[in-house]
Amino acid sequence: MASIDFSAEIKTLRSTYSSIEEVSNVDAIKASIAELSEAANAPDLWDNPDQAQKVTSQLSRQQSELERLETLKSRIDDLEVMVELADAEDAPEMLTEAEVELRDISKVLAELEVVTLLSGEYDQREAVVTIRSGAGGVDAADFAETLLRMYLRWAEKNNYPTQVLDTSYAEEAGIKSATFEVQAPYAFGRLSIEAGTHRLVRISPFNSQGKRMTSFAAVEVIPLIEGTEAIEIPESELKVDVFRSSGPGGQSVNTTDSAVRMTHIPTGIVVSMQNEKSQIQNRAAALRVLQSRLLLLRKEQEDAKKKELAGDVKASWGDQMRSYVLNPYQMVKDLRTNYEEGNPQSVFDGALDGFIDAGIRWRAASRNEA
Repeated sequence: MASIDFSAEIKTLRSTYSSIEEVSNVDAIKASIAELSEAANAPDLWDNPDQAQKVTSQLSRQQSELERLETLKSRIDDLEVMVELADAEDAPEMLTEAEVELRDISKVLAELEVVTLLSGEYDQREAVVTIRSGAGGVDAADFAETLLRMYLRWAEKNNYPTQVLDTSYAEEAGIKSATFEVQAPYAFGRLSIEAGTHRLVRISPFNSQGKRMTSFAAVEVIPLIEGTEAIEIPESELKVDVFRSSGPGGQSVNTTDSAVRMTHIPTGIVVSMQNEKSQIQNRAAALRVLQSRLLLLRKEQEDAKKKELAGDVKASWGDQMRSYVLNPYQMVKDLRTNYEEGNPQSVFDGALDGFIDAGIRWRAASRNEA
């Protein structure tokens, strides 16, 4: 006799899958695939390589998403058939196989179920992430570069395209700051949980006395705006400076003034871009990120006003939120969710899904309690 009530477990799987399917909006995905396929088959598609790349990338992501959902549904159906056959043929070895499959499907569903919690206004958007070194000198700059690599590796593991827009290198090692896009649906919803102050404790490789050092880096995550939402910014409110792009240690990587620093005078927001080849491309990228920041700022001001009217004076969840400890013990711990991992190197190599999923569940629970 089976130790697992497969009937009840499969019923739970189907219920969870139905919730995921509803939120994912399979009909909308299919409609989008049809529209993108038509665009991809247009004879003049590659007349604009940038647009062509965008269309083909979006089509590939949508097709992968649909295939993942349909495959999962088929696995649940196959599991039910497997259990029925095992019962009919009195085959305990088949039930053992079914138990393994049940656990695997449950794990995949739990990961996908997190998407159903991403219901914020901008959660479905692509993301723009900026990392800045904080207190801690050269260790902080090195930590900021480690975080940049960590997020790019996380995106790579999830097959999310990325584009580094700007990198400002520190003099001795590491970076002062970096900005990059993650070009995937729900990238903002997932990565917004990473916003805040990150703290590193380790024996500094830059300290000749081998002292343990604490350093900090800040992570900012904003949603990428859509063209129809672009905030109009009068030229009179912009100050634009151009300069030469540079690489590590100040090494010139460009002999023309192609890098752009754009300042929004009323708010003081500054955006720098230098990774594109031309000044025009860098200016367009800077304006896009500036518009995204202004859109988020407007929403934050609206939310702050609502909190003021409601008498809500709780601190923001985005303050110091994660510690990476390499000495005297090895651990990465989220200070909001208490989720932790004992292998920092794995985390630095992009194993962030556990932290992100725990953070999304924590945030959803916090909103429900508010």
